[in-house]
Amino acid sequence: MNQDKMYLINKIFNNETIRTVWDKESEKYYISVVDIVGVVSESKDKQSYWRKLKQRLKDEGNETVTNCHQLKLKANDGKYRLTDVVDIEGMFRIIESIPSKNAEPIKQWLAKLGSERIDEVFDPSLAVKRGIDIYRAKGYDETWIQKRIKGIQDRKKLTDVWKDNGITEAKEYAILTNEIYREWSGMKASEYKAFKGLRKESLRDNMTDMEVALTDLGEIATRELAKKHKPYGLEQNKKIAQMGGHAAKVAKDDIEKNLGERVITKENMLNYEYVDDKDKLENKKENVV
Repeated sequence: MNQDKMYLINKIFNNETIRTVWDKESEKYYISVVDIVGVVSESKDKQSYWRKLKQRLKDEGNETVTNCHQLKLKANDGKYRLTDVVDIEGMFRIIESIPSKNAEPIKQWLAKLGSERIDEVFDPSLAVKRGIDIYRAKGYDETWIQKRIKGIQDRKKLTDVWKDNGITEAKEYAILTNEIYREWSGMKASEYKAFKGLRKESLRDNMTDMEVALTDLGEIATRELAKKHKPYGLEQNKKIAQMGGHAAKVAKDDIEKNLGERVITKENMLNYEYVDDKDKLENKKENVV
């Protein structure tokens, strides 16, 4: 399996993250076995549970285990490790080997996962509609959603231009994106997320209308400048990204001058608290008392 031709995806089942990849060549989902096994078995040590189950299935001559693939997936500690994955059909067979009340709900979830993707391959508009429904459920208004969808299209146009200009690695795309952000906002994307109190959440999904508009302006300006000057390689493209970000900075400075206030804010769309942050806050209160 060529991992370079796969999209890494995280799916959620009952608040549990299921590491998943989409193989665009075979048009199949491949799912982390240990993640599903952990949910179904409710074992406190899902790694150990899967090792024992895997050995038992091997001893029984189970073809699904024999045909298990391994991909490098991100673990809880942030490191990438080889992880057993199987397709949806193979996952069904493994689940059948685990006596659990959770088997049926996870089977239904897997079936839906497979059918959704198949339907979207034939009708991509379904994926767009599903995304819009998710944004609506999170409380975003129609104007914001419309701008966000357009922003996604504009971002794709920019990355296509970067690709034509010799940018091929994910790290390079991130570097160029940071150049745009840093030029207009004074912060890298990671610093901007920390400023807003975000962790895994999407930065743009937690921006105000003004912040989204300035981000889009920086990227659109970068795209048009890159098309005009045709830079090649990382260093040349960095200079163009800085120019594009500067265009957004000029607009930001002028708006702030006329508004009399900053347009970069800590405002976000989070409607929950992180447990460890809450614990730290409680500890501080106790120490004060």
